[in-house]
Amino acid sequence: MSKVEYYLTIKEMPSQLRPRERLLAEGAEVLSDSELLAILLGSGTRSVTAIDLASYILSEFGTLSNLVNATVEELNGFKGIGLAKAAQVKAALELAKRLSNAKTMEPYIIRSPDDVVLLVKEKMRHLDREHFQALLLNTKHHVICRDEVSIGTLNSSTVHPRELFKNAIKKNAAALVLIHNHPSGDPTPSKEDIEVTRRLEKAGKIIGIEILDHIIIGGNSYTSLKAQGHM
Repeated sequence: MSKVEYYLTIKEMPSQLRPRERLLAEGAEVLSDSELLAILLGSGTRSVTAIDLASYILSEFGTLSNLVNATVEELNGFKGIGLAKAAQVKAALELAKRLSNAKTMEPYIIRSPDDVVLLVKEKMRHLDREHFQALLLNTKHHVICRDEVSIGTLNSSTVHPRELFKNAIKKNAAALVLIHNHPSGDPTPSKEDIEVTRRLEKAGKIIGIEILDHIIIGGNSYTSLKAQGHM
């Protein structure tokens, strides 16, 4: 048996099962995660198809969130994925992340916690450490920028008022929305989260910069400390 006969590729599958043909005929939205990843891979190994390989990779990482954070070295560790394929997959995932985080040309206005979550969730829910950030807003609550205040450990992030307000004062922000993530996926605020929020809120009143809310992102969920009555 020649190499061509036992090396399984997407082209060797029946046309009605090929992810690329399904995408062209029905649209990308109908494809499963495995099928979309299989298109990027192009071919499998001598014993499994590209779809089988894609399914195996997804099962090993557990979630798409984990796959997004995979390194080229981790992808290259799978049999059938060389450096070229690993780089191709990593590039596609990075483009998807950048697209989800791209800023629109129009000013982004914060009117509710949902507006905050829509802006930051896609990036923050994939992080494996606690990141404490702040949205800097002008007097009309247009977003000036998103400020990375501190990066903590798996379950904590230390924030000092000096770090939070330094950039806010420099950019003449009128208000702030605090944001941080819980890598555990549970957005329930801890006692420390509440205490830190109240301390920063008091500092903001002294400086003259209002803290509108503190949003905690956990997986696909979030908690607003303002809505829960902690502010």
